[in-house]
Formats: sequence, structure tokens, C-alpha cells
Amino acid sequence: MAKEKKAPSLALSLLVFLAVAVMILLGVLVYGTDVHIILILGAILAGVVGVTVLGYQYDEIEKGIIDGIMVGMQACLILYTVGPLVGSWISSGVVPSMIYYGLSILSPSIFLFATLIICSVVALATGTSWGTSGTVGIALLGIALGLGIPAPLTAGVIISGAYFGDKMSPLSDTTNLAPAVSGTDLFQHIRAMVWTTGPTYVIVIAITLFLGFGYAGGELDTTKIAALQDMFQKEFWISPISLIAPLAVIVLSAMRKPALPSLWAGIFIAVIFQFVEGINFGTILDVMQNGYAPALSAEIAGAAEDPAALAALLSQHAINYAPEIALEAANDVVSLMERGGLQSMNWTISLILCAFTFGSVMNVCGYLKVILEAIMKPVRSIGGLVMAVIASCLVCDIFLGDQYLSIAMPGTMFKDTFDAKGLHPRMLSRSLEDCGTLVSVLIPWNTCGAYHAGIFDIPTLAYAPYAFLNYLNPIVAIVMTYLGIGIFWKGKDGEPVRGGRTRPANLA
Repeated sequence: MAKEKKAPSLALSLLVFLAVAVMILLGVLVYGTDVHIILILGAILAGVVGVTVLGYQYDEIEKGIIDGIMVGMQACLILYTVGPLVGSWISSGVVPSMIYYGLSILSPSIFLFATLIICSVVALATGTSWGTSGTVGIALLGIALGLGIPAPLTAGVIISGAYFGDKMSPLSDTTNLAPAVSGTDLFQHIRAMVWTTGPTYVIVIAITLFLGFGYAGGELDTTKIAALQDMFQKEFWISPISLIAPLAVIVLSAMRKPALPSLWAGIFIAVIFQFVEGINFGTILDVMQNGYAPALSAEIAGAAEDPAALAALLSQHAINYAPEIALEAANDVVSLMERGGLQSMNWTISLILCAFTFGSVMNVCGYLKVILEAIMKPVRSIGGLVMAVIASCLVCDIFLGDQYLSIAMPGTMFKDTFDAKGLHPRMLSRSLEDCGTLVSVLIPWNTCGAYHAGIFDIPTLAYAPYAFLNYLNPIVAIVMTYLGIGIFWKGKDGEPVRGGRTRPANLA
């Protein structure tokens, strides 16, 4: 006879959370291991307690895991598209051309501001922060290299722009998920986000302009920039025509075409470019599968210990720079361009699956629900309610390791509370994205943090201080709510009615 199921106590729920937190901290910070197996062990621990103490059946937990993983399948499909996209855009010359022309037109004083705007526009049009960072972001990181701007600072600004565009784009999966779990519609949600994300974006613009001026007085390393451009010309096809590929993706996305077909259109255009360049079909498929591996630049970098061989290579390819400058340029090209391919996404996708496995067990057994309910007990004001949602999203981002769960779980939990308070559901959906979407990329073991650390080859904690939008937006949202700015109540016809910190009398 099956045991009668019972809800976990707060003490038990916190004990399970703390046990997994200790395992994560030991694994990541002490032993430097990946978090995948730790999340699986956490799921096993939570599941064993659920079966032996709470009376759950294994079949229930397994079904919950499968259902939870299915929520993340769209993210996995996007990742498996971004991998071939990055490889094909590098091999065809799309990304190298962006870097080449960017080195020609950008100066240090405007670079950070331009980076923020470019990434915002691309992500807004495509609906993907990951795709923006993995393509345009890599190109801009290469330009920063030539301009002498620190890579962590550039990566943080790239992420700020990419996440702003993603957050505000109707094509984004998180922008659709948040209103879905909150009970409002997509465009109500986007309009609500303007109130908190708009002011934050203005602050970030001011920061990037200010920081950019700090590089205006320095001299550009024109020799290094010229050497980089020359190396790109020797290794890749450089042409403004190549920019048709990203423009096509932007146009298709602006026409509200689905993200996956739009991204694949960008891949197919790049494939056509590769055929025109004389690259055989087998090589094209290999690049899409395994990523691009630089040839000439890798050969030059490999000759660093043989001065005679290095001199012969430079002479053979008419590279007229001092050997040390040519070597530096070659190493930069290799570090930037050796990436992409479907297989390169497996680490991140496996992390998503592990994160959803752990999160689903926590959900099925009721641990997270108990903890979130405890968070709500001291809440007495609208500002406190919004802060509770943001705190819950932060907890989920840290312990569940994925932004989708950090939106779905608190959204489900707080939906009835917002309704009981008379607040329009757009307030909840906005709060979910103000933290759940944005903070995820600042956590090393979160799927978003792991992905961006991987594609930029920069530790999450190194770029996090410069991802200004991502940590300022939750703060701005809380402050504005306590000030009574941008609060929306549910009108009698269900439409949002703007008011202050208390419900308008005519809606009571």
C-alpha cells in the first residue's frame, strides 16, 4: 500500500536546499568541477527524501522530470541552431567581416556605447540574447581587442545590450513565458517592462558613455589593428556582402517569423557564401557539426618556437609585420574564431537538462513551494510583494540553475497573490523578467552564465560587474515600486489602470 503523501516542512525544504547549495559551492568554488553531476546528485537527494519521508512514488517524480525537461526543449533547439550558425558565419566570413569593418570605423571613445546599441537592436529583432552574444557579440569582442578595451568590460556591455533586446522582444521565449505563467498577454507585458527597463537602460547608456571617454585619451594601437585586419583578410573572405546573412535574420525576425527558421535562414545564406568561396560541401558540414578551426593563423601561431619557419610563413603569405606582432594577431584570430558547431553546444545543453532535472524534483516534491510561501509571510506592501517576487526569482536562478524555471516557478506561486491584491498580472510578469531573466547570466552555474562564459572564454564573475543592466534593473524595479511609480491595478474590465501604492477607490 502506497504511503500517504505529505507536504514537506519548511525546515526539511531548507535542509535539502542547503545540502545542495553546499555541494555546489564545494564543487564549483573549491574543486573547480562542472556543476552537472552535482545537480543530478541534488535531484537524487531531493527525490530520495521525497520517496522515503514524504511518500511520493518514483513514477511521479520521473514524470515530473520528463515534463520539466520538455519545458526546456525550445532552448535546446535554439542552442543546437546557434552552434551551426556561429561556425558557418565564421567560415563564410560573416563574423570576420564584422570585426574587420568595425576595426575601421569604431574608436575607443564611442565603442562601448555603440556596442550596447548594436547588441540591443540585434537582440530586439532576433529575440535571442544567446544568439546575439554568440555572433555579433564575438565580433565586437574582437574589435575591443584591437582597441585596447578590456574583454570583461566589453563582454558585460554586450550582455547588457543583448539582454535588453531579448527582454523587450516579442520573439523572445522568456518574454512569452512570463506573461503566460502570469495570466496577461504579450504586449501588455512588454509595455509594463518599459516602466522599469527603460530608466535602467538610460542609466546604462550614461555609464557606457562615461566609461568610453576614459579610453578617448589613449592612442589606438594602429599597428596591431592593421595586423589583425591583415590576418583576417588572409584567412577569410572579407566583404560587405557577407552582412546580408545577419540582416536577413533581423528582417525575418522583425516580420515576426519564428526564431528557429529565421536563424536557419542565416545559416543557409552563409552556406551559399561558402559554396561561392569554393569550400566543399564536406567541409561545410564539418564546420556546422564541429565548428571552425583556423588554418593560416593557427599555422603561424604554431611556429612561434621556430623563427625560421615563422619567417618563411610570413614571407610566403606576404605578411609584412614584425614576427611578434604577427604572432599576437594570429593568436588573437585563433582565440576568437576557433569556435561554433553543433557539438560545442552539448556542454550547455547537458547543463540545461541537469538543471531541469533538479528543478523538477524540487517542484514535484513541494520543497520550493514551501520556501516561497515562507518568503511571502512578512510581505505587507506592494513594494514588498515585488521584492518578494524578485528575491524568489534570485533564489530560483541560484538553486535551479536556469532562467526558465526562475520565471515559471515564482510566476505560478505568486499569480493568485497578485490577483487577490487587485494588481494587474502585468505587474507580476514584469517583475519575473526584471530579475529571473536578467540575473541568470550573472551566476556561473546557471545555464545562461555558463553559456556566456563559454562563448566569450571569460569567467562569469569577471564580466558580471560590467553587466550593468542585469543587476541594476531589479534594483530600479524595487525602488520605483516603493515610490509608487509604474504600478498597475486591474480595472473592472480587466484592463490595467495606473495608480499609486494603494488601490484606487473606484476599483475597490
